[in-house]
Amino acid sequence: MAEKVLIIGSGPAGLTAAIYAARADLDPLMIEGMQRGGQLMLTTEVENYPGFPDGIMGPELMDGMRKQAERFGTRIISSDATEVDLSERPFRISVGADVYETESLIISTGASARWLGIPGEDKLRGYGVSACATCDGFFFRDREIAIVGGGDSAMEEALFLTKFASKVTIVHRRDEFRASKIMAQRALDHPKIEVLWNTTVDEVLGDDLVTGIKVTSTETGEQSVLPVEGFFLAIGHDPNTKIFQGQLELDEAGYIVVQAGSTTTSVAGVFAAGDVVDRYYQQAVTAAGMGCQAAIDVEHWLNQIGS
Repeated sequence: MAEKVLIIGSGPAGLTAAIYAARADLDPLMIEGMQRGGQLMLTTEVENYPGFPDGIMGPELMDGMRKQAERFGTRIISSDATEVDLSERPFRISVGADVYETESLIISTGASARWLGIPGEDKLRGYGVSACATCDGFFFRDREIAIVGGGDSAMEEALFLTKFASKVTIVHRRDEFRASKIMAQRALDHPKIEVLWNTTVDEVLGDDLVTGIKVTSTETGEQSVLPVEGFFLAIGHDPNTKIFQGQLELDEAGYIVVQAGSTTTSVAGVFAAGDVVDRYYQQAVTAAGMGCQAAIDVEHWLNQIGS
């Protein structure tokens, strides 16, 4: 017998959708993925999620959401969805050799920040290395930090970080930014921002916390160390939509397209929420809000078709 609703992904969007769907007696099944909890599992302290005045550790927040979803009856499979067939209902979702059928589907597979893949980056992630200025900028008050990137998002993040840091160095591998002229000029004109042109980052330095980055000039090949206490990456995100290519409408960057003011995708009965849709805000609280919307949209849709 097909499930009423199946949820793929277990970040704030997926778990909030599970809580709402379970409380609506839809008996949701969640395929949470091997990396359960999404990007917040890689975050140390979260201070901007409402309801936690003293902050909360990212993994602790996600663990609480997961327990809440289970409390109301969500069933959870700790594996990755490997293939989907959305050509007809019930939809077929493969998890390795196992196949699950469902009348409706909520996709909340999120997006993954791009990383440089350099030494020290992974070890110090959450300890001075971050891909989210909005999440972590507050922790770098009166400190010197660096950010790598050259697009509009890098300019926005650098400008945001000037609210806290004493100095922000933008490291860019070319001699001009890809960002729009107005955003680039704002960054260049800011007294707290300096730019290292034609420079790549080769290593993040530090044992327990970031102490600096090793950089190389692309013009001379000369290496040097930039002493900073924080290192931010703003080189983009990739939505986790590989298994949905050719089955759902995606935008040019691979994000799932939904109808305005809704979580409805291009396939009736398939809904999407969180960072897999949202390329702009990408916050835990906005993802959770979309997860709530998706569960309500699913409930209304199932009622409409009499399921």
